[in-house]
Amino acid sequence: MPNRKENRMGRVDEELKKVISNIITYDLKDPNITGLISVTKVKVSGDLKYAKVYVSMLNAKDNKQVLAALKKSAGFVRTEVAKRVNLRTTPEIIFIFDDSIEYGSKIDTILKEVIKDIKPENKGE
Repeated sequence: MPNRKENRMGRVDEELKKVISNIITYDLKDPNITGLISVTKVKVSGDLKYAKVYVSMLNAKDNKQVLAALKKSAGFVRTEVAKRVNLRTTPEIIFIFDDSIEYGSKIDTILKEVIKDIKPENKGE
């Protein structure tokens, strides 16, 4: 059973995930930020000094360029988080690229191909 501190940290993680996702979607006006950007996970350190924000990108022109633009706008994102979330200290935002959605999509495609190859063999029996 999780203790109170773990439970609170989970709530802080989820709240920051929602807020940062909204900020990236609606408030960032950087032309280098293209495609669909999803915040997949937020992990805040125990002392609330740092927040690792894992982002996934679909249909982006250049993932490295988008990640660089997000890192450049980390100060703005932190300021907006401070306005919207009531925390004693607002954590420093660290953006990290997360390719889990792309990886999952790739595995899904491979599985569909394998299933498609297996089904015709079973129909003849």
